[in-house]
Amino acid sequence: MVKHGRIGVVTVTYNSGTVLEDFLRCMESQTHRDFLLYVVDNASKDETLAMLRQWHDSRLRVIANEENLGVAEGNNQGIRAAIADGCGAVLLLNNDTEFSASLITELADGMDQYGVEMTCPKMMYHDEPQRIWAAGGELQPQYGYRCVHYGENQIDRGQYDRPRLVSYVPTCCVLIRAEVFRKIGIMDKLYFVYVDDVDFMYRAMKAKLRLMYLPETKLLHKVGRLTGGGELSAFSVRYCTRNRVYFLLQHCGVLASTPLLIAYQFYYAISLLRRSTFRIYLIKQSAVWEGMKLWWYSRTDNNKTCLP
Repeated sequence: MVKHGRIGVVTVTYNSGTVLEDFLRCMESQTHRDFLLYVVDNASKDETLAMLRQWHDSRLRVIANEENLGVAEGNNQGIRAAIADGCGAVLLLNNDTEFSASLITELADGMDQYGVEMTCPKMMYHDEPQRIWAAGGELQPQYGYRCVHYGENQIDRGQYDRPRLVSYVPTCCVLIRAEVFRKIGIMDKLYFVYVDDVDFMYRAMKAKLRLMYLPETKLLHKVGRLTGGGELSAFSVRYCTRNRVYFLLQHCGVLASTPLLIAYQFYYAISLLRRSTFRIYLIKQSAVWEGMKLWWYSRTDNNKTCLP
């Protein structure tokens, strides 16, 4: 059973010094003691690596990259290491989070109780712990498998307190059986950051793998604390737009994607008239072409999500 086996916890750091102490404190208190913590550092320039060197725990494994390989490939490095070390499940977990001592235990118990391949908690805003960030979610095929967080920005009044199967959850915190990666592969490194979780959950859904949302298990997420920008930051606009285009072409095909890509152009134009800036508009237009080029490049890289 998963709860009695070794679990690999994978987190990707990039200048995470401001949040790392709280994260490590939460990891140290876990009631499930049989875990290995894989911290994949993407060339942090702050005190992240120094803080990790001071955390004297034999379960810590640090993979220090000399350059920023992105969140997707960082997760892959941790996943590969965890599977090579014989972990029966992998917990993908952001380090800009705080959680109770029973997080790993509850996620593993839920996996066994419901006989599913993946489990996730109720995720709340750290600064407003009564406000929901994601109570599970879904992929909407009618909109090109757009992802939606259930309950986002709602005050938690128990409206999402029923355990249920969901088709999507951000990989901010999700426990995944090792065999899932053997069946559908790892993360697509070409996303770099953003939408890589949508791609992974889409592949899991197509393979009929089950993801159970566990409302009694909670996690506090410091949303946006590390990326340093809101929805209209140049960084997030570029990668969200680029990766959305890439996802559509990759999984829906050119024919089915064309109406949505045209609709996006109308949306971008309307946003420009209403609230967006011309700078943001230009970033989006450039990112659309970048996404198309990425998709074309990906056609020659058929093994980008395979385990070695």
